[in-house]
Amino acid sequence: MSELLDLIRERHSTRLPFDPNRRVESEDIHQILEAGRWAPTAHNMQNFEIVVVDDPAIIEAIGKTQRPVSPVFVRENYAQLSFSEEELLRRKTGLLATMFPPAWRNPDYQPEPDSPSEAPRPFPGTAAMLVVLYNPACTAPVSEGDFLGILSLGCVLENMWLMAASLGIGFHVMSAFAGGETAADVCGLLGIPEKWKIAFTVRLGYSSVPLGRYLRVRRDMEDFSHHNRFGNRGLA
Repeated sequence: MSELLDLIRERHSTRLPFDPNRRVESEDIHQILEAGRWAPTAHNMQNFEIVVVDDPAIIEAIGKTQRPVSPVFVRENYAQLSFSEEELLRRKTGLLATMFPPAWRNPDYQPEPDSPSEAPRPFPGTAAMLVVLYNPACTAPVSEGDFLGILSLGCVLENMWLMAASLGIGFHVMSAFAGGETAADVCGLLGIPEKWKIAFTVRLGYSSVPLGRYLRVRRDMEDFSHHNRFGNRGLA
């Protein structure tokens, strides 16, 4: 049990480039998919499909798709930013602002097409990708906004992430391919039927540069737990 908790605590997002020449073995990908296969889903609907991409030419084409930065994303993301490690440790939630380009640290950000800072976002190298799909017409019964269906996709994600972590494989969730023209372009490249939508994509691989120090924070248990009645903080 302690080993499982250690794995959960050590799981992290590897945002560094992966070595495109170091392949992820098919046996490892099978284990990651097997973990996803056994994720709990609402009413056991299993409303997901996963496209495994390891063809370098297709990965390169995906990386070249346009991924514009939304001012709405920048504005809403800004509320989650801390501008020092001390602030992040005090808040216990969110991310360090230094993880994002300087232009994204301004809540009033507006894209300027002719600005060098607005050049297309570089796509980090990778040897394999997972493109996770769902059918929005297939919803969980009596679930407003298909909340339970979306929750199920999160369970699939977490299962695969923990398995990858146990195998020492880097895992990076990329939401930029899940909407708008970018998603349409990726679906076209992969021959995905129209009824399926991209929930998220994942880069899998091994970091090509050393993993530096990365401050991770979580709220204390007393900050979110209530005993028997809301407001009774912590557990007896």
